[in-house]
Amino acid sequence: IPKMNSFNRILFVEDEEHLRSVICLNLELEGYKVEIAETGEEAIQKYSKNSFDLIILDVMLPEIDGYAVCEHIRLKDKDTPIMFLSARSSTEERKKGLKLGADDYLPKPFDLEELLLRVKRLIQRGKGKMDADVQDMYEIGKAELNFKTFVIKEIATDKERELSQREMMFLKLLIARNGEAVSRNEILDIVWGGSETPSTRTIDNFIVQFRKDFEEDPKTPKHFKSIHGVGYRLVLAT
Repeated sequence: IPKMNSFNRILFVEDEEHLRSVICLNLELEGYKVEIAETGEEAIQKYSKNSFDLIILDVMLPEIDGYAVCEHIRLKDKDTPIMFLSARSSTEERKKGLKLGADDYLPKPFDLEELLLRVKRLIQRGKGKMDADVQDMYEIGKAELNFKTFVIKEIATDKERELSQREMMFLKLLIARNGEAVSRNEILDIVWGGSETPSTRTIDNFIVQFRKDFEEDPKTPKHFKSIHGVGYRLVLAT
């Protein structure tokens, strides 16, 4: 007889084979359908093609680390529960994971029964999660940004431009890191997710367009700042 949670799907991202097989077996015994990924890039690819009720992420992964995977997912999706399962057990690491949007952080080694209880709780909570606290509208410089409609509107003229999903993700990342320098490598990992490898010139071109959209004077930007040798920094208020 299948259990009540037999149709709940979990993406489990772990590169250590023995631990992966043990946890996967126990999750399946609980009636969950488990999809495995061994690298950060594989996790992003599988996430983009499927719907999951929970994502369990190791931090130390080949190619793209778990933190970048979490940020990539959160730029698209604020509702799917994410749990970190990591040997990085310091308070600072746990706070970092939660700040990036994870719902839970369980350090290794852990008690298997505790893991299963946390999985059950996160999935139940995820089913009833609301998105009411997400801010959809931002005013930056001379324009309004609407994440719900994917539209930038110039306030004085009502002239509109539609955003691509990649532009939306890039802007969400800069807003989430408001005031912080974000390196080009981080932008490539988090926004593009390793699925393709655009040049850093692509990032620069996006910034040029954003300055045209939002800055009163694109040549002397107040909001989309270049950080020489690093990347870019967004300043929402001036």
